[in-house]
Amino acid sequence: MSVNPRLNRLFGPTRKCFEVALDHGVHNEWSFLSGIEDLAAVIRRLVAAGPDAILLSAGQSRLLQEIPGRHKPSLVIRTDPTNLYGTPTPSHVFCQLTEDPVEQALALDAVSVVVNLLWAPDQPELYHQCVKNVCRLKPQCERFGMPLMVEPLPMQPQGHGEYRPDPDIHRNVALVRQAVELGADVLKTDSFENLDEFEKIIEAASGRPVLPRGGSRISEEEVLRRTHTMMQKGAAGIVYGRNIFQHPRPELMTQACKAIVHQGVSMGEALAILRG
Repeated sequence: MSVNPRLNRLFGPTRKCFEVALDHGVHNEWSFLSGIEDLAAVIRRLVAAGPDAILLSAGQSRLLQEIPGRHKPSLVIRTDPTNLYGTPTPSHVFCQLTEDPVEQALALDAVSVVVNLLWAPDQPELYHQCVKNVCRLKPQCERFGMPLMVEPLPMQPQGHGEYRPDPDIHRNVALVRQAVELGADVLKTDSFENLDEFEKIIEAASGRPVLPRGGSRISEEEVLRRTHTMMQKGAAGIVYGRNIFQHPRPELMTQACKAIVHQGVSMGEALAILRG
């Protein structure tokens, strides 16, 4: 079956997408919960602001899908909790694919599923598990017309029991390309300090839409600047989490980012939206 009907719901008429990630609780790391302790309230505020999509776990998806009405964000579902983000990272690291994830996504009326493609130099078994997860999901997604969003993310150990994204552009380009080779319909990639290299990620994606993620919390000015730059360099949208739900006014931050993504407004215009 074709994935286009659901991709059209994810990207809309501008072929761009502003997605808010709220799946942080599935990874069992308490520090990720700041700002989303009352997830239902956060979802209600964001629905009113109108992002194109919200990324949730299957278990929390009802909080979005039980909201009545036709005009609300599309649902994207995380399929593979991992403990790599634990502080400190446990000695046994995994990335577990949930059972029948595509059937769950269909039952919940989702427009896409997300799966990790994690790589770390000292975690070959984790990397192998992620490759198997992607390979297992792809034929299921093809059968039911469910877009497969892959999150290729090279990681590096920090020496004190934690992992952080690896900024090496060559590792990122190689992993993005592998995700495409394995069948990704959409790429949820890292964003980079050196945005001059971001075009290499777009090239590696081979025409697949690229949605860079937000990562750790940064200043609102930096969020808007980086969003504007990545859109100018070919991103198809963005997936932000903490930089939205940890902001004092997440609905205004959503509207400012949406204006950059869909209307191409300048950073100054986006700041004006943010400041009401």
